Amino acid sequence: MNDRPALGDLTALAAIVTHRSFRKAADELGVSPSTLSHMMRTLELKMGVRLLNRTTRSVSPTEAGERLVSRLQPVLKELDLALEEVDAVRSRPSGSLRINASEPAARLLMQSVVPAFLARYPDMSVDLATEGRLVDIVAGGFDAGVRLGEALPQDMIAVRFGGPVRFLAVASPAYLAGRKPPLVPDDLKEHACIRVRLPSGKLYRWEFEKHGQELTVDAPGPLTLDHPGLMTEAAADGMGIAYVPDRTAQPFIDTGKLVTVLDDWCPAIPGLFLYYPGHRHVPSGLKAFVDMLREMP
Repeated sequence: MNDRPALGDLTALAAIVTHRSFRKAADELGVSPSTLSHMMRTLELKMGVRLLNRTTRSVSPTEAGERLVSRLQPVLKELDLALEEVDAVRSRPSGSLRINASEPAARLLMQSVVPAFLARYPDMSVDLATEGRLVDIVAGGFDAGVRLGEALPQDMIAVRFGGPVRFLAVASPAYLAGRKPPLVPDDLKEHACIRVRLPSGKLYRWEFEKHGQELTVDAPGPLTLDHPGLMTEAAADGMGIAYVPDRTAQPFIDTGKLVTVLDDWCPAIPGLFLYYPGHRHVPSGLKAFVDMLREMP
């Protein structure tokens, strides 16, 4: 075949067949679905054979498309490895690293890892997006995500960092003055609690554990917030009991604006993990970032 298809077109075809979706493949490749569709029509005309079956709701490979992609995938993988070896010889990663994280996780990264990473690798840039809701990092075009261990998607490689995390029940001394402090989680039903609305829109049921006994409480209260910093400030202002991460509460505890309650019902949990797909080629910039995470105390 003298008029050989372009490598980019073949890579796009493999992405479409892998995802069974123009939209998801377009997100991965950083192009629009309409551009991708045009590329495929051009490829089919060039090769003289239909490669994809399209409907308004789905896309699937024809027999010719399936055969072509099955032969292409190992070739593309070898190409990625070859390019990675060349990139490694350059010694300094370059390009952009896109990470999706919750706001507290992003703040932790910004305190140490991100500045050190950019100083060590001046040819890299970091695009750090903060969202409260969980997102599909592959569909969103991210290289990696950061979440608590209990919220990690399946089939991901995860790297723990930042140490354990505790959620603390806290209140101001002024709020507790003249009130009986809660001794067990069910006692919260007699208090004004600062309720938590999750990004999904649901109200969070506070979770506690002691000696293997787990309890959840639908904490009552007149105030509902969706940001740990606001919850902590509201508790410090005497508006009730909040249930927030220890890193958020600690500065207020240190100054005496907040005290903890139900300490023995608030154990540490594994904490934060950076995660990324294990089935895809890992860019050198992401590898360098992971190595730096592991260096951090």
